[in-house]
Amino acid sequence: MQEDFLHFIFRNRLWESGSMQLVNGEELEIIDTGLHNMDSGPDFFNAKIKTGGTVWAGNIEIHVNSSDWYKHNHHKDFAYNNVILHVVYNYDKPVTLPGGDTIPTWEIKFPHVLFNKFSEFKLNPAPVPCHDYLGLVSEFKTGFWFDRMAAERLENKALKISRLLERNNNDFEQTFYQSLARSFGFGINSDPFEQLATSLSLNILRKYSDNIFKTEALLFGQSGLLDDAVTDNYVISLQKEYLFLRTKHKLSPINAGVWKKSRLRPGNFPQVRIAQFASLMTSFQGLFSAVFEDNKLSETTKFFNNKVSEYWHNHYVFGKPVDKANTGFGDQAFLIIAINTIAPFAFYYFNYYKKTPDAVKISDWLSGLKAEDNRETRVWKSVNITANNAYESQALINLKKNYCDQHKCLNCAIGNEILKELNNL
Repeated sequence: MQEDFLHFIFRNRLWESGSMQLVNGEELEIIDTGLHNMDSGPDFFNAKIKTGGTVWAGNIEIHVNSSDWYKHNHHKDFAYNNVILHVVYNYDKPVTLPGGDTIPTWEIKFPHVLFNKFSEFKLNPAPVPCHDYLGLVSEFKTGFWFDRMAAERLENKALKISRLLERNNNDFEQTFYQSLARSFGFGINSDPFEQLATSLSLNILRKYSDNIFKTEALLFGQSGLLDDAVTDNYVISLQKEYLFLRTKHKLSPINAGVWKKSRLRPGNFPQVRIAQFASLMTSFQGLFSAVFEDNKLSETTKFFNNKVSEYWHNHYVFGKPVDKANTGFGDQAFLIIAINTIAPFAFYYFNYYKKTPDAVKISDWLSGLKAEDNRETRVWKSVNITANNAYESQALINLKKNYCDQHKCLNCAIGNEILKELNNL
């Protein structure tokens, strides 16, 4: 038996109907279960019960065994002195308050088919443990939960932004710049890209935003990739320019060994991604203004359509020309950055930083973007649930990673509804 399951039974009033009695034989009526507390302290606040003809208002604590009261040291915590009812699965020991009064205790009973199904979900290795029962949940309730999942994913990303912002002394532009850089690593090289942006402040880079050559010299030089590059005239020019800028701004490059290069398609080579990032940084201020000042998210695409410098039209790496290099920034790459960087930053900025109604536009913008096609979304397709846009795919990814994968069925509105419907069958 698990305590969170008992919380679910009590919260949803799924105990066995009929006469209810405390362990001392007194009649019990639960008038109001109260508010479920997810933090420290009693499990349910402001509940109301009736025992022995008297109505009591206060808090309720739930345990598997009544002796857990002492095991959890509640007898030493004043926060539990206002507990009016102790709900337990197994009464194995009486519990008293510091004044000597015995806490009224109720041994809760419930249909064991519910616990059996809950256990089945917990032990089911399937990607979506409850997939056989999804038909029991209405489209309205499913849609409501998907909306909550999309919002929760944005909130979780906003929390990470807040932490990074704090490390950057509340410099919002620097934080956005670092996060953009990280997104250009597309997972495999995200950490090296973040190190690169951390080693080179935006204030230095923006001094040369009107010069793609100097921007590339700074970024490639700081990446460490110029040190062992196969040289040609362009590489030699970059090395000379970087040496001058490095001395001028007292820079130190990162270790080139952090970049991952094996098993990558040419379009994902770190040199190509840095060239693309350099191109974007020449219009960084325009991108920043479009998102955070003008709130024109739909116009952000144009900033990623900037062409890389001419050298990269026939190179994937330094010093090794090819007939034609496909080094343009693709739609799929923009989609990933839009969903995982631009949208969360806009959400954070308008919701937490500016506190304006414009935050709602983020979901509208995501709804206009193509749904992601990845391992998580393909799992949902296997159970006949398909995301129609990026807003919905974000919801499904959050639900899969933070609920299904962790078997948090009791924290999921869909899991809750299935168990309640099974109780009615």
